[in-house]
Amino acid sequence: MLVPQNLEVPSIREMIDMWRNRQVNAFGVLYSWFLAKVAAKLEVFPGSEFRIAYEEAMSYGAKVILGDRPVQITLRRTWAKMSLWHKTKFLFCMFFQAIWLPSPEELNKMMRQMGDVDVLTLVIQEMSKTFPSLIETLVNERDLYMSSTLLKVAKEHASVVAVVGRGHLSGIEKNWMKPVSVNSLLEVPVAKSASMKLWTAVALAVGGVAIFTGLYWTRKK
Repeated sequence: MLVPQNLEVPSIREMIDMWRNRQVNAFGVLYSWFLAKVAAKLEVFPGSEFRIAYEEAMSYGAKVILGDRPVQITLRRTWAKMSLWHKTKFLFCMFFQAIWLPSPEELNKMMRQMGDVDVLTLVIQEMSKTFPSLIETLVNERDLYMSSTLLKVAKEHASVVAVVGRGHLSGIEKNWMKPVSVNSLLEVPVAKSASMKLWTAVALAVGGVAIFTGLYWTRKK
């Protein structure tokens, strides 16, 4: 159930292979690369609290139920809901942010100042000001899904311990006992035709060049 811990940042070739083999879409490839860059800087593993929770549950002989929506569905729905312009801008913004990450000392200082805040959710909330669809698929839809799953599990078991990210607590509480259409949250957008993929790739490349040029001249000034 758990995958090996690995702090290695994937190479360009590895990311291209991931995309070609359809393991993840373009958003998922760059998102994973960004998280790996941050993790390598801080020398921490994203989601380590869930690994510890799993290991503790196993030590007590407890049953472990994964209550979150599969990540591949979340990534595909996130990508599908973004406009072409937002896709272009988002990919290149994340790419350049990963390249120009603060030093490990600065990142650790920022983490200490934030205290117990769910940093990932905070970042998503900030990015949603520019990319409104992000918070819908990465936070709100998952709140609904986890609330429904947890309620179902709670009805079937006498004792339940749920481990969730701090940023999802209010959403789960808000949607508790509400009817949730789980099937609609699991729907994966239909893949585009080859011609549409080609035009999308061209548009992303053109938009990326424009953004890169703008960033380059901004930094030179």
